[in-house]
Amino acid sequence: MVQLFDDERLDYLVKEDDIQIIQSPTVFSFSLDAVLLAHFTYVPIKKGRILDLCSGNGVIPLFLSRKSNAHITGVEIQNRLYDMATRSVQLNELSTQITILHGDLTNMQGKLAHSSFDLVTCNPPYFKTKEETEHNKNDYLTIARHEVYCSLEDVVKACKLYVKPGGKVSFVHRPGRLVDILNLFRKYKLEPKRMQLVYPKKGRDANMLLIEGIRDGKADLTILPPLYIYNDDNTYTPEAEEIIYGRK
Repeated sequence: MVQLFDDERLDYLVKEDDIQIIQSPTVFSFSLDAVLLAHFTYVPIKKGRILDLCSGNGVIPLFLSRKSNAHITGVEIQNRLYDMATRSVQLNELSTQITILHGDLTNMQGKLAHSSFDLVTCNPPYFKTKEETEHNKNDYLTIARHEVYCSLEDVVKACKLYVKPGGKVSFVHRPGRLVDILNLFRKYKLEPKRMQLVYPKKGRDANMLLIEGIRDGKADLTILPPLYIYNDDNTYTPEAEEIIYGRK
């Protein structure tokens, strides 16, 4: 058993699962976007190398470890979140498969080899807010949600730097940044290949975007069917329930 600090708690990654994760309401708790990204992403099953940027408390590496035997490296800039992620990996006895690094994705020289990963995933900060009045009062949440330490371009550039030629890059983001993402993917030779919009309900605007690119790939973008999360009565749709709970 690992030690918990302050208001930390142990949650199961999904119901009826044996993987646990350290969470904190005032520091970091994963949300639906992480679940959807892990489900959307194609992963090398038996071998290969996966890199997850902006790892937070390690939720994406933990999810991907359920789908793949590949080695997974997570990178997190906030020391407290890095520590939570490291302890979650230890708790689940996954240290031989998952490595968490503490560092800035814009400056990982000597820690990560260029063009060495088969897949790079990222749930980056969504908001490019410049005014401090628009930030969260909680510094942990501000850094996780706003482009304080890295911009969207920084993230895309890092993905291009570390993914192999022909390797895949998967993001979850907000639909409002779609044009920015497409332009930056093309700028850094990451050809968009798959995209899916996520809607809270039918008749509502999309509030999440899932997108995958291939380094040096050929132009051929597939738009997947829309994913709706809730029915009109606020219960999960069958598609969402299957993703979230692993069952139909």
